[in-house]
Amino acid sequence: MTTDSPSSSNVYATGGTRERIENGLAEAGLNLDELTADQLSPIEHFHVSGPLATMALIDPLNIKAEDRVLDAGTGIGGTARYVANKFGAHVTAVDLTAEYVAAAQWLNELVGLDELIDVSEADVTDLPFEDGSFDLVVSQHVQMNIADKAKLYAETARVLAPGGRLAIWDVVAGSVEPLLFPVPWANNPEESHLAGVDELREILEAAGFEVDVWNDQTKSNAEFMRALLAAPPSPLGLHLFVPNVTEKIVSVVESLEQDRARLIQAVLVKR
Repeated sequence: MTTDSPSSSNVYATGGTRERIENGLAEAGLNLDELTADQLSPIEHFHVSGPLATMALIDPLNIKAEDRVLDAGTGIGGTARYVANKFGAHVTAVDLTAEYVAAAQWLNELVGLDELIDVSEADVTDLPFEDGSFDLVVSQHVQMNIADKAKLYAETARVLAPGGRLAIWDVVAGSVEPLLFPVPWANNPEESHLAGVDELREILEAAGFEVDVWNDQTKSNAEFMRALLAAPPSPLGLHLFVPNVTEKIVSVVESLEQDRARLIQAVLVKR
C-alpha cells in the first residue's frame, strides 16, 4: 500500500524505513546473509490481508516467465518479489516514496532477486515508459490517494500492450460516510480519495478496459483482519515502518464492517 500522488507522499515518507526493517529482522533472529524471500512475507505486503491478498490476486493470473510486469506503487516491493520469485518473470517496480524505493532495492539484493526486479522512483500518473511496454500491471492499494483517477488509469492503459491485463486490489467508498481516520493511506480526509464501486468501474471502462473479474471481497477480508487484530503481536510486521499501524488498521476494519469502505479485487483487459 503506497501513494503515487505528490501531494500526499509524506503520509509514507517517515524516515529510516530501511534501518527500522533491518533492526526488526535482526531482532527476529534472522540472518541477513541467508535471508529468503519467503521470510519477508510478514512485512512486505502493505495492503489489507497482506500476503494472502497478494496470492489471491496474483496466482490466478498464470504469469509466464516471459511476461513483462509492472508493479505500480510497489511500496517496499513485496508484490514484485512475489511475482519474480514464484514465476521467474521480470518485474519493473515504481513508487513515489524514495525511502520505499531504497528499501525495496536493498531487500531485493538481500534475497537474490535484484536481477529480476528493477525499482525506480516514479509517479504512476506520469510513467516513464513507452506505450505498450507491459503485459501486466499490478496495482494494490494505490488509487486511494489519487484524485484524478481518469489520468491514473489512462496512463496505465497507455503502458499496457493491447490485450494486456490490469490486476487491482483496492479500497473503495461504501454507502456510509465518513470514512474513519486515520487509515494507512491517510491521516485525514484531505489525503484520501475513495471512489465508489460503480464510479471506479466506469472510470476503468472509460480508460479502455474490459472487466474480466470483479469481486467484492469486503466481508471475508474484514473478518480476517478482525481475527488478525486479536492475535498475539508478532516481532515482524508493518509496525516496523508504519507509524500507529494498529490504530490505522482498526479504522480500516471498522470502516469495512460499517460499509464506510469496501474491498474490490479485479482483473481488467485492455481493449
